[in-house]
Amino acid sequence: MHDDELLTVPQAMARLKISRSALYDLIRTRNLASLTIGRARRIPSHALDDYIQRHLEEAAR
Repeated sequence: MHDDELLTVPQAMARLKISRSALYDLIRTRNLASLTIGRARRIPSHALDDYIQRHLEEAAR
């Protein structure tokens, strides 16, 4: 996956294995960065990587 790849909501849901509402909660609470292009929400793949890394580091504490 390229660092600059923009994922759709279903792609991000599948990668994190969470529901649509859980993904939008992460976006709403600013735990996961996203952008809107027209009416389409996109999540940069690096934002998912950052989110996963932060949670791995917290779990290791």
